[in-house]
Amino acid sequence: MKGKAPVLLTALFGLGLTGCDASGSGERRFPEPDRPVSEVVSAQFSTEDQRDSRGEAQTVMDLAEIEPGMTVADIGAGNGYYTVRLAERVGSEGRVLAQDIDQRALDRLGRRVERYRLDNVSIRRGEFSDPRLPDNSFDRIFMVHMYHEIEEPYEFLWRMWPALRAEGQVVVVDVDRPTDQHGIDPLLLSCEFSRVGYELVAFKDAPELSGYYAQFKAAAKRPEPGEIKPCRSDSVTQG
Repeated sequence: MKGKAPVLLTALFGLGLTGCDASGSGERRFPEPDRPVSEVVSAQFSTEDQRDSRGEAQTVMDLAEIEPGMTVADIGAGNGYYTVRLAERVGSEGRVLAQDIDQRALDRLGRRVERYRLDNVSIRRGEFSDPRLPDNSFDRIFMVHMYHEIEEPYEFLWRMWPALRAEGQVVVVDVDRPTDQHGIDPLLLSCEFSRVGYELVAFKDAPELSGYYAQFKAAAKRPEPGEIKPCRSDSVTQG
């Protein structure tokens, strides 16, 4: 969708932070992942023309049932492949929050949003362990080909949990391969989500997405940080 002026709605969601109990004691509140973490790589997963030729964004948005008027977060937005397509899909009554930890990528995306005059897009910088999303705000949260790069997945997912609305869901697209090779076994992914208070509601092998599609919802209760037990990658992947 193209608006009347190149406006970045940086205050679109109120920029509220999730709770961060920094006690200063130096004690770890969340478990470390029992697996490697991929290095953060270039935001350019592949060219947008290549991705569109496979129908990637269209397929993911259809599976996620993205409709006009929805509010969606694009985590690890990078250069904005999904951001601009989500903005068109949700329309003038919808909202898209593009988030990334790379300020240079966000600067490039900001210029793209201004150039396309996407008045329904807001941009903000996240943190390695906290997506910094406002509570009770999103119908869908997208995490496409980036989950394996999160250094503190249990804390990240725990802090993300309150951002979902009552019927909100998290969409993950990733590749079934070791986590230090820019992918994650879907069983391990499901285990890590479940330990932090999510339930798997949909899964699909999807070659057109260069991987698989998974969708989660918030469970009835989010555990306390001290209650979270890390998934053992060897036992999970071996069944």
